[in-house]
Amino acid sequence: MGAAAPIGATARAKVNLYLHVVGRRPDGYHLLDSLVVFADVGDRLTAVPAAGLTLAIDGPFADGLGDGSDNLVMRAGLALRAALGGDTPGAALRLTKNLPVAAGLGGGSADAAAALRLLPRLWDRRLPADRLEALALSLGADLPVCLAGGPRLVGGIGEDVVPPPALPPAWLVLANPRLPVATAAVFRERQGPFSAAGRWREVLPDARALAAVLADRGNDLAAPARRLAPVIDEVLDEPAALPGCLIARVSGSGATCFGLFADAATAARAAECLAGRRPPWWVAAAPMLTADGAD
Repeated sequence: MGAAAPIGATARAKVNLYLHVVGRRPDGYHLLDSLVVFADVGDRLTAVPAAGLTLAIDGPFADGLGDGSDNLVMRAGLALRAALGGDTPGAALRLTKNLPVAAGLGGGSADAAAALRLLPRLWDRRLPADRLEALALSLGADLPVCLAGGPRLVGGIGEDVVPPPALPPAWLVLANPRLPVATAAVFRERQGPFSAAGRWREVLPDARALAAVLADRGNDLAAPARRLAPVIDEVLDEPAALPGCLIARVSGSGATCFGLFADAATAARAAECLAGRRPPWWVAAAPMLTADGAD
């Protein structure tokens, strides 16, 4: 018999359409209110059965991750294997890193969440949903929403994850100057009062209506991120100036910025134009997923 064919899962880019810091716990963790969506572009994780648990990394942004021994994918795999029991098989994992590292796109968390979805399929073993969600949160605050894999309103430190009102079709143009920005440093740099929650209940008819609602909301991490990495000002200005861009924002803690577009053709032309103007940058156009994405 030949070698087993690998199975795979996609770790899609996480985008915060808005992100409000609404408080802080006594232990120092910030309390958030955010609308998270996923763009249909991301890293790819594959797995085949093996005696132990290993991780190989390739792809255009592999150099930013070292040898993978302390990668969050490995930590997720080891934690899941322990939770499932000592006789759980192993796996040879391969991560193709297509997203920039430390980019405000939740890449590491999305990769780890892909492992938590992929390995139970490979091993044909499942944890109860509540235990899997608790395991995800123990690995990082972004893991629960990345495990869900679709649009979610996120509260608390990341553990409160619920579906939003239905979102309209829209497209995203993502731009990153290939400069990593540490999320912890951005939170430390944040100043000023806390914001109110920004949630709404109505179903929005189209991307223009979505942009109008987002115009009254913001990203409370944008200002500290821009102080730490002033190039973000340039990155934010570029998609905002593209024809058809409805609104432009910093995603998460940066340095990635996104522009929201109403249709695929306009987004594709905008991305092509931006990539031509800023050839060193990473630029991608992708649909915004309005439902949970399949692997």
